[in-house]
Amino acid sequence: MTTTPTPGAGLTRVPVGIAGFDDLSMGGLSERRTTVVVGTAGSGKTVFAVQFLIEGIRQFGQPGVLATFEETPQDIAANVAGFGWDLQALGRDGRLAVVDGSQAATEEVITIGDFDFEGLIARIESAVRKVNAKRVAVDALGALLPLMTDPTMVRRELRRVIAAFREMGVTTLLTLERREEYGPVARFEVEDFVADNVIVLRNPLHGEKRRRTIEILKLSGCPHHKGEYPFTIEPRTGVNIIPLSAVELSKEAPSERLTLGSPELDAMCGGGLHRDSLVLVSGGTGTGKTLMATHFAHAAITRGEPALYVSLEESSGQLIRTARSWGMDLEPSVGDGRLTILAQYPERMGLEDLLVQLRLEIERLRPTRIVIDSLTALERNATVKSFREFVVGLVSTLKSSETAGMFTHTAPVVAPLESVTETHISTIADAIMLLRYVEIEGNVRRAALLLKMRGSWHDTQIHEYHIDDTGMRMGEPLRGMSGILGGTQLYSTYTGASAQPPVPPVRRPADPDG
Repeated sequence: MTTTPTPGAGLTRVPVGIAGFDDLSMGGLSERRTTVVVGTAGSGKTVFAVQFLIEGIRQFGQPGVLATFEETPQDIAANVAGFGWDLQALGRDGRLAVVDGSQAATEEVITIGDFDFEGLIARIESAVRKVNAKRVAVDALGALLPLMTDPTMVRRELRRVIAAFREMGVTTLLTLERREEYGPVARFEVEDFVADNVIVLRNPLHGEKRRRTIEILKLSGCPHHKGEYPFTIEPRTGVNIIPLSAVELSKEAPSERLTLGSPELDAMCGGGLHRDSLVLVSGGTGTGKTLMATHFAHAAITRGEPALYVSLEESSGQLIRTARSWGMDLEPSVGDGRLTILAQYPERMGLEDLLVQLRLEIERLRPTRIVIDSLTALERNATVKSFREFVVGLVSTLKSSETAGMFTHTAPVVAPLESVTETHISTIADAIMLLRYVEIEGNVRRAALLLKMRGSWHDTQIHEYHIDDTGMRMGEPLRGMSGILGGTQLYSTYTGASAQPPVPPVRRPADPDG
């Protein structure tokens, strides 16, 4: 395990190992210090505490001690078994010791004199020596605090406990309950002043859904990111924190180009997309957004490359059937694993859970391309803040893995240009393709415009396009017309748009403004 000294503070950091936490804390927790984790019921305190020990054992070879004062060790072991954490096996291997203090919290107590933790400290110290523990997690210590008569006694005994752990040379995590999500930090309002570090877990109700967040309220002597950050408890991996403030724009930009699956579209982009490009396709219903996304994914599997298609409005069977009508047979690629279709309604899970799921799938599949169809379905069931966090988190994942992405967005049928800039991804996207309905001589036609192409020259003309059993066919530019983007087009000398592919534009020097 690598420990990191904190500049200017003389403190050594210990990586925790929980996904995202070491980025959020800018290096982990202070070695041999005590951290209090507070939260209401269901906020994830016990899972966080147990995972603190599990990751110490699994990643860094640090034995640990779990002391529980509310749930029995058997109940905790059963509850975390779903994450693949076998506490009993770790105990048999001598890497984990468990101290059962649940009886002390449940027995009827008649207070005659001052209550103290002397006996419990002695039991924990014995367990630390038994396995040579480097980490200690004390779950639900707050269950014993009501046995004390006043806050002064609580403060005194907590100081004694924290001092004892420091003498043992262990890095410790204590969980305490609180009554309100945004009220006093802990029940007696002294616990946060005694501890070296304080972490707050919240699980407030927003609308009809709960959304977990974590905040490092205090990390004595160490820099850390401030504010609340979303996290989720994933069934396979436990706590996953999404530290958006730790996202860095330091990845090198590849110059390799990728095809969109259509020579005409590639020509409009000046030769195709850059390998790590993110494309936003915005248009009204029926304009061909899913078709363009299917072309994009099909281009990857045709080259033998893996692709991930996230369908939030159609089942996988419906998508395969529709693609077949465009001359693209996706079923063989699904069968051999080149194409993975993840089809589910967005109401099934929160955005934090979906983001973690996508990260795990990207890590497992290593796709060269990913499609999200559509972002509009996610917007319907999210707050503005959570949607923005989802987009930033997903974009950072794709950039770091150099995965090309295409996201679709449903705009009003007659949409002004401003509609696309209202989405939170428009400023992050490397390319924006607008698909619009236009009225020409009493007929409804379709037109496409590549509004933005970062780092490359691109065609700025509005092209008519057609959809048939071969997919999308791009025609010549619409000339003699104006007002198309605003939905109030006028024309004086419309000469008619051909359905024939345009001559590929001449490559020009890259436009630094995109």
